Amino acid sequence: MISRGLMASSENLFVSVTDGEHTGIGELSPATGSSWTAKKGQSQLEAFATSGISADPHTNYLNMRHAYIDPPAMAALDMALWDLLGKQANMPLYKMLGLPKSTVPTSVTIGINPPEVTRERVPAILSLTGAKCLKIKLGSPEGRDHDKEHFIAAADSAKPFGVKLRVDANGGWTVSEARMMCEWLAERGVDYVEQPLAEGHEDGLLDLFENRPLAIYVDESIRFSPDVVSVADRVDGINLKLMKCGGITEAVRIVATAKAFGLKTMIGCMSETSISIAAGAAIGGLFDHIDLDSHLNLKPDPANGAPIVNGVIVPTERPGHGAALNA
Repeated sequence: MISRGLMASSENLFVSVTDGEHTGIGELSPATGSSWTAKKGQSQLEAFATSGISADPHTNYLNMRHAYIDPPAMAALDMALWDLLGKQANMPLYKMLGLPKSTVPTSVTIGINPPEVTRERVPAILSLTGAKCLKIKLGSPEGRDHDKEHFIAAADSAKPFGVKLRVDANGGWTVSEARMMCEWLAERGVDYVEQPLAEGHEDGLLDLFENRPLAIYVDESIRFSPDVVSVADRVDGINLKLMKCGGITEAVRIVATAKAFGLKTMIGCMSETSISIAAGAAIGGLFDHIDLDSHLNLKPDPANGAPIVNGVIVPTERPGHGAALNA
């Protein structure tokens, strides 16, 4: 559960592109509470394909933007094209892009729960994954006292594992609540807070940013690279998602823009399988923080190729992004 709603399942769409010898695969995963659906994305991509798909991901991305295709559908086709290029070159995608493998541990996430549930789930998640970082979702509709109780339950139950703590408010706070919570969380050793204010309330970040006690990142406020410019003076970093920006092509541009403004970078995920997570891991070497954990929560994950090793989601040495649907 997050402040915008509960998501117990996800209907995703897998997209493949072939040259007759090699096949690239991508994935669409809709966002919680959005109009982006697998069915709609499929219709958009089928219509788009009738006018021809460019083999060049950059050209194809621009064509998709001009066709007003939903970002998750763009992401599915974009990562499929990059996967195809890697397979044609017989190279892992991260190597083809000239990137190192990431050494940054991924955060694993605990959603908003009653404290007694949180105390049970946190040790189970950390034991199962071996994760080094825990992201705690706050912004509860039940108020800040519930946020505090949930945080304390999560932090206390995580102590034996020695993990770093991060917070994502998912836009669930007002400016005054965010100021109070940031001070409270900073006293408890939190690394950063993500999306303290709702999308559309970025003006409030100016006041919050001044004399901030811990780093502020935005997530929902950023979709495409131009969005970075509008918040660069009021945040410490940005969190991009392939499903928000439309894939690897734009993700690389967002990172370049953020770094030009001296901002830190993070990559997150929706309810994605190992297909999309592997695509994110392929560019993981670009990021200061990584939240690629959704596939670890799937029962079962219908794909493979995004293993967690010592807390890090690492790309495989297979050609392309390295993931495949299970047989």
